[in-house]
Amino acid sequence: MDYEHFLRSNMLVPIRPLGQGAFGCVYLVYDLEFGIVAVKIFQKDKFDKREYETSFELYRKRKQNIYTTKFYKYNDDWKYPYIKMEYANMGTLNIIAQQRQIPLPSYLLRALMKQILEGMRMFHASGLVHRDIKCDNILLHSPPGSGRVYAQISDFGFAKYEDLIHEQTYHAGTIPYMAPEMFKKPLIVTQKVDIYALGITFYKLITHKYPVNEPSLKEQGEV
Repeated sequence: MDYEHFLRSNMLVPIRPLGQGAFGCVYLVYDLEFGIVAVKIFQKDKFDKREYETSFELYRKRKQNIYTTKFYKYNDDWKYPYIKMEYANMGTLNIIAQQRQIPLPSYLLRALMKQILEGMRMFHASGLVHRDIKCDNILLHSPPGSGRVYAQISDFGFAKYEDLIHEQTYHAGTIPYMAPEMFKKPLIVTQKVDIYALGITFYKLITHKYPVNEPSLKEQGEV
């Protein structure tokens, strides 16, 4: 698929691909309006504008901060829908979680955890549940010339408003990060599932492994 030709036809200058998945791909581009941004391009049948709508809700309720990824604009193109979003230039938290041989000093780990918790606090203050907190969905960004690194909660594709009454009809999330109540009936998802997932994220960040990691939902739920 010629994503670069598609980007150019939409007045975006492709710089390089950042990643690819079942949904489509992410490109680093230059945009005349916003400068250097990341563009998430979707296959038409995989596009769910919930991700952008969640970001808009955070902005509307003034709950957006430097610890959550900013989304600038989405375009429901007939061929490839796409979202323009803030570019995080240091990858994901997984880079640290996988570095067994180079452990971070405890004060740096504490600083990152504090940032992530602050991002989660603001996210929850809007009434939303993220539902897919994990190392891969927390980005790292160092603004040029700042000498600082910020953690940013990203990937709002599963986010929805907390509902304490209605049972969920499907599971969302990544198995090792899923809270015990996610395996019970009725399936009522609250903001507590995000807090549990943060605990697993921090555990992985420090120990470089999961406390429990079974291959299936059924086996994980039986532990």
